[in-house]
Amino acid sequence: MQTTTDAQLVSEPSRIPDISRRALMGGGLVAGAAALMPFPAMAAGAEWRLAIRNVHNNESVDAVFARAGRFVPEGLAELNHGLRDWRTGEVFQMDRRLLALLANLRAKLDLPGRQKIDLISGYRSPHTNAALRARGGEHTGVATRSQHMLGKATDIMVPGISLDKLRGAALALGGGGVGYYPRDGFVHVDTGRVRHW
Repeated sequence: MQTTTDAQLVSEPSRIPDISRRALMGGGLVAGAAALMPFPAMAAGAEWRLAIRNVHNNESVDAVFARAGRFVPEGLAELNHGLRDWRTGEVFQMDRRLLALLANLRAKLDLPGRQKIDLISGYRSPHTNAALRARGGEHTGVATRSQHMLGKATDIMVPGISLDKLRGAALALGGGGVGYYPRDGFVHVDTGRVRHW
C-alpha cells in the first residue's frame, strides 16, 4: 500500500491522497498518517467545495478546491486569498487538510455545499499574531507558535448552527485541534495534533 506524506503533498500538489479508514486501520501506518484523516477517498466525479465569508470585511469566497481526486489550483488560490490575514492583506498557502476538514465539517452538519462558514480568523502573519498577543485582553489565548501562522487553523462560526453543535461536530471528526470560545462566539479548528480546550 502506498501512503502519502506531508512532503508528498508539497511535491505533488495536485494529487489528493487516497486514504480510507480500512487502510489506516489495517495498514498499521505511523501516527503521521492519522493527520491525513480529513482526506477520505474521493468518488469519481466528486467535488469538494468550500464557501466562506469574512465577518470583518464581508468578503465571500465560494470555490471548488478538489474535483475527481485532484486539487483545483484556481479554487485553492481563491480560498488562500479568502483566508488571508485580513489585517495585513498577506496571502498564505493554507493547509489543504484544513480545507478538507472544513468541507467535511460542513457535511457533518448536513449543510449544503454553498452554505457559507463565517470566518473570524484564518491565516495570521507573525506580525499580526505578535500584535494580538501584545494587546492581550480578549486575545490572551493567542499562542506564540499559533497554527494560524502555519495556515493550519481557522476560527469560525456557522449562521444557524449553535457553537455547541459546531464544536461537537469538529470533535467527532478528530482532524486536529478544537477550541471552544463561546464568549467570543467562535470555534477554533486546526490540523495540528488532536486536542481540545
